[in-house]
Order: sequence, then structure tokens, then C-alpha cells
Amino acid sequence: MTKYQEATVSASAYVAGWVLVLVLAAAAAVHLLVDPLRLDRCLAGTAISVGGVLAATVLNLLTVDTTAAAQAFLAFPVLWAAAHLRQGAVILVTGTAVWADCVVLFLLQPPAEAAQDLLFFGAVLVVPAVMLTRANGLQERLVAELKEQARVDSLTGLVNRRSFDEALESTLIRPVGAGTALVLIDVDSFKTINDSHGHPVGDAVLVHLARVLRDQIRTDDAVLSRLGGDELAVLLRDCTPHVAERRAEDLLLAVRSTPLPLPDGTLLSLSISLGVAHVPERKGDLTTLYHDADVALYEAKRAGRGRVAVASA
Repeated sequence: MTKYQEATVSASAYVAGWVLVLVLAAAAAVHLLVDPLRLDRCLAGTAISVGGVLAATVLNLLTVDTTAAAQAFLAFPVLWAAAHLRQGAVILVTGTAVWADCVVLFLLQPPAEAAQDLLFFGAVLVVPAVMLTRANGLQERLVAELKEQARVDSLTGLVNRRSFDEALESTLIRPVGAGTALVLIDVDSFKTINDSHGHPVGDAVLVHLARVLRDQIRTDDAVLSRLGGDELAVLLRDCTPHVAERRAEDLLLAVRSTPLPLPDGTLLSLSISLGVAHVPERKGDLTTLYHDADVALYEAKRAGRGRVAVASA
């Protein structure tokens, strides 16, 4: 405001300067008192950035000022928008700033000087905006990747136990239809596979099983997870006990019929044991369901492995 309110400026410019101060104070009060989510839905950030550009432009016209110091005021809303807003809003604010600067320069300067100033200061506006927008985009992608890594098992690509538990608990809280089934899966003789063929083959077994099981599961009503080690789990929504048992049998058959090719060309036959537990609609909890499925899983192992066991109702 010191720049805009020099003694030589007109009374209209002086009044406009103080009106701008009051508007900025009112906008600050609104942003302190109103819910940020509501402000975001109203595109308040974009509106204020564009308003800042237009306010600086009007003051530059009223003060008949085309100096670099006066044009620098256009950079503030552009840089703020580039640091905080989405790409579309940044393009709008930056484009408005360049257009507004063009209007001021060509109204107050000879065309040759105006074009030279516009070329220089247009670059000053556009280049930092592009750099900040790209940096923000990279940061958002990194954050998204970190979130994805936090919920996905890095070896198999299946969701991890934390994400699986959240999905299961959410299903139990808001059950639908025939109830919820949990299938726990263990790889039979997994320690023997690691001891005989090495841990790289053991990892390949888990990756192979994840692919085979994923091919058998519809993602719209089921969630497949690696809980840890060689233990996998399947959440079946809106599923009767009979259907859950049948689908577990399908998984067992798919694994048996799809051996793992080893580097030497031989095929490694695989087998799994499965424990199935089911709760009807609006009954059961996370701990009980895990316990029942785990008991059923150990029954399948004690009965000779390579089979499905269902928890008693």
C-alpha cells in the first residue's frame, strides 16, 4: 500500500487502496470463521486469487504505474495459487494475471515498450507457476504412492492385514444380505519348500498363489489379503455358509491344478489348507470371526492338509 498511496496519486486511487484493505480484512475474517471445507466447495481460493489479480490491476491503472514494482503485485496471487490450488485454478489465475498485465501495459505504454515488458513479466509469472505446479504434482504422486505402499503387501500386491481388517470390520458393522464369511489360507509345507528350494522360490510361491487366487475372486464382493508369512485371507461379503464353503473348495482346486514352474523347468505342485467361518447379518465381531476361522484352519491341517474345514455354527 505504501507504493500505491504516494502523495502524487489521485484521490480515487487512495480510496481504492483503502477499500482493498477493508476487503482483504473481511476476507481474512471469513476464512478464520467459516469451515475450510465449505470454503473449498465454494472455490474461495480461486476467487480470492483472481480477485487479487484484478485488484492489483485496477490500482496499477488508477496510479498510472507500469513499473516492475507495481507489476510485482500480480505475482503474489499467482504464486499463492500455484502453491495451494489445483492445476486448473492455477491456469485460470496465471492467465488472468498475464491478460490483466497486458491490458495495463498497452493502455499506459507505447506498444513496443508494452510488448517488451509483457514478455519479460509474463515469463516471471508463468515460469514459477509452472515449476510450483509440477512440484506439487510430484509431491501428490509421492504421497499417493506412500499411501498405496502402506495398504499393499510389497511382495504379492495384495492388501495388507491393516487394510483387510478395516474392510472386514466395516463389513461387520454394516452387514448386508446373507452375512459375512472369512476364509483363512495357509500354504501346506511352506517351510519345507523354503528349506528344499530356497527362500526366493518361497517368495515365488506366494506371488504365484496370489495370482491364482486373485483370478478366482470377484473384487466386487470379496477382498484378498496377505496377512503375513504364508497366511492369506479372503473376505466374502453377502455370502451364505454354503456358498463360502463352495468358493473355498474352488480356491483349493485352482491351486492344486496350477503348479509353479521352477527355473529348471520342473513344476512344483502346491497345496493349501483353508478354514472357513461365517456370521449371519448383524452378528459377530472381528475377533470372534478370526478365532473361528483359525480353529477351522487348524482342523483342516490336523485332518491331513489340502482341504477345507468349516467352523461349526
